[in-house]
Amino acid sequence: MNNFVSLGFLPRHIDLSLLILRVWLGFALFIRHGLEKITGFSSMAAHFPDPLHIGAAPTLAVALLSDAICSLLVIIGVATRWAAIVIMINTGAAFIFVHRFAFFGPRNGELPWIYFGWALALFIAGPGRYSFDGK
Repeated sequence: MNNFVSLGFLPRHIDLSLLILRVWLGFALFIRHGLEKITGFSSMAAHFPDPLHIGAAPTLAVALLSDAICSLLVIIGVATRWAAIVIMINTGAAFIFVHRFAFFGPRNGELPWIYFGWALALFIAGPGRYSFDGK
């Protein structure tokens, strides 16, 4: 097969790909969702969805753990697989209980679905060599 068509001009580097994946989506999760929960915890606690009926504030605390703390752990590659499990639980619950498996309409659950898939891939593959876990 043609070297250009098979992208043979690009070296295959799984560890670099895992680093990019960790940092790119981890940063997006932290900036868009984690930082929002850190800075607005008290105002969000009153109206945060509570699909598991444990209370809005505890549910928000779990979401803060996932979206802020675990996303940062994934970015730097510390306890990556454990952090990925927490992210998978949070985003999976959001996709199922809040967005009700919806990809379209007012309950669009595309982002939780994408973050769940990202965390699942990192859980399976691990963080790669360019991480604290990989050292």
